[in-house]
Amino acid sequence: MKKILGILLFPLLLASCELDHTPNNEMTSGELEKNPQSAVYSTNGNYAMFKDYLEYNGTVYFGNSYIRHYFQMAEFHGDCVNLSNKTEDPLYDEMCYSDLVTAKPNAYLWWCAYHIIYGANSIIETLHEGTSPSNDHILGENYFLRALCHLHLATLYAKPYSMGRDNMGVIISTSTDVESHVRASIGDTYDQIVKDLIKAADLMKEDESRVTNHGYASRDAALGLLSRVYLYREENDKVIETVNTMLAGATPLSKLDPDPTTYFTRTLTSPETLWAVAQVAGTEDSQGRESIGSMYYTPDEKGQGGWAEMYYTDPLRLRLKRFPEDLRNSYCEPLKPDTEGKLQAHWPVESQNKDAFRLNEIRNVVKTENGYRFTDEDMAGIKIETRKVNWDTRHYIQWKGEEHEIFIDVKMFTNNTCPALMCKKFSWQDGVPMLCSPVMIRWGEVILNRAEAYAKTGQNQEALDDVNALRQRAGLSGDALYTLNNYTQAGYETVLDAVLDERFVELCYEGHRAFDVYRNKRKLDRRFAGVQPWEVIDYTDNRIQYRIPSDEISVSGIPQND
Repeated sequence: MKKILGILLFPLLLASCELDHTPNNEMTSGELEKNPQSAVYSTNGNYAMFKDYLEYNGTVYFGNSYIRHYFQMAEFHGDCVNLSNKTEDPLYDEMCYSDLVTAKPNAYLWWCAYHIIYGANSIIETLHEGTSPSNDHILGENYFLRALCHLHLATLYAKPYSMGRDNMGVIISTSTDVESHVRASIGDTYDQIVKDLIKAADLMKEDESRVTNHGYASRDAALGLLSRVYLYREENDKVIETVNTMLAGATPLSKLDPDPTTYFTRTLTSPETLWAVAQVAGTEDSQGRESIGSMYYTPDEKGQGGWAEMYYTDPLRLRLKRFPEDLRNSYCEPLKPDTEGKLQAHWPVESQNKDAFRLNEIRNVVKTENGYRFTDEDMAGIKIETRKVNWDTRHYIQWKGEEHEIFIDVKMFTNNTCPALMCKKFSWQDGVPMLCSPVMIRWGEVILNRAEAYAKTGQNQEALDDVNALRQRAGLSGDALYTLNNYTQAGYETVLDAVLDERFVELCYEGHRAFDVYRNKRKLDRRFAGVQPWEVIDYTDNRIQYRIPSDEISVSGIPQND
């Protein structure tokens, strides 16, 4: 640890942005004490490192940012996204659970997280608590950033807390005197995160003058993140208590943005956001094909804005299509849909060659008075059966001796047989198609944190009330809202199942899904078309942890995730 953090002292030229800042590695503790205002600039520098392209191992390259790597590493282990093409980009290995110790995203994120932690530690060691509310707020922001980075490291590079406190966590860094190079237990890692977030919330409780937008941390941001940590630690009563403290008598619905169709274009100013990484139009933040959303979306048919090679999976679409009026369907946009409204059916087929693509079969269909039928000659005589399965309308065929569920959509462009259903959650801030300020913590998640805690403590009505707040905001009403009498009719064995499914839909593409499945000791079914292996992954599979970068192991000798 001493050596790897020594790398952090190399001079950096941080890109200019809306947050004026001084590179924190060039500001000594003595200089910070002589000029307290420099703590503000250095703190802004800590924020900027989440989005800037920093020099790592002598190289700076576009797309090499903390937020891009974090969202991809967190999301690609789930079942919201499929990748339609094989690629030399390391994200291919992330999708396939085959990450390498030399992979650039793994190495950069690990390094950058500790760089931000080092910058936060320099402020924490220098500012004296209690000198003024504004100084305390700055101090609290740095405790928050230190906790956030430790949490990201713990969730990516270690097993879930729910699998046991004694499993290996990550290196805990709470000092600029970087002598320690030991992987702490996951229990001790989470204990430090909780301690920092409680401290952060306490320090930021009196002064909010710095919070001009949600690109800065606040007391509620710290408490919101704390509710997530308590949930991961299975301390459900503390989750409920923390969220109740935050609400202070307000209703969950009052904390949610009233227009979910445009929320992700306004994350910095929306009251739903608790903290987002601020990005600004007209700067390098408008990254085009190097942006977070570049793999998910392009604004034009020729794909000039983004790559648009990763799409909504069938499991996610199945849940969204249950209620066409659900406003969350607006995040999903077909690439080049057929303007005449022609229809196509597709269904995934496991390849006999384990190294081949997992492809969809795609056929043309039409809707008739009696249901749907195929129009392709090779499907003549094959009947499409429509069934009502709980609240879902599903379609099935007998094909090559087996029953297959098929998915019927408007005919659209497909990439290697994957319907190009793009995600817009990281697009269109300030009218710029590839710009966003990605949300790290928001009220939508916090309310669902409490819903899950309620479900796990047997408070089923309260859990469904919280879930229904999200569903009402999404434009659903009447029988589309869950009750104690109808959630089983919707196909759920327990209220917890309903909560986790709502998290699947509400938080898709935001980096929660894989964590939610594995920390609840469940399996993840990834048998859908795409480059990933056709498999069901158990929470005990060691591959759910990313491997520690070889750069770290070579200098500190900490154990690998094997």
